[in-house]
Amino acid sequence: MFTKFEHFAATSLMDTPGNAPPRKNGHLSFERDWEKTAFAVAIALSKQGHYEWEEFRQMLIATIHEWEATHALDDPEWDYYQCWMAALEKLAIAVGVISKAELEAQIEPLLTCKGNSPDV
Repeated sequence: MFTKFEHFAATSLMDTPGNAPPRKNGHLSFERDWEKTAFAVAIALSKQGHYEWEEFRQMLIATIHEWEATHALDDPEWDYYQCWMAALEKLAIAVGVISKAELEAQIEPLLTCKGNSPDV
């Protein structure tokens, strides 16, 4: 169940169809677990006062427009939550939640499928 802020955040994204989160049967739709996590992190950081929700919304809109400017509108690589994640990363760095170096250090093991688990 959404809190009032989460409901506000989700509905504030519905003003422009191209910038709205994917929906299925009227509800937010997440195809991969990380999408739900990224959605929640963006809301949580705003609720904690790291940035105003409108700042995130504008960063997301700008990120979507950047993607559209470099891709065909029917490009099958389009991924709303990739844009969401890119906007979240840019804003988190801009407001000092994390440095670019820290973010890269955290993401690198995920991208190379390396972790802290022992070799098998």
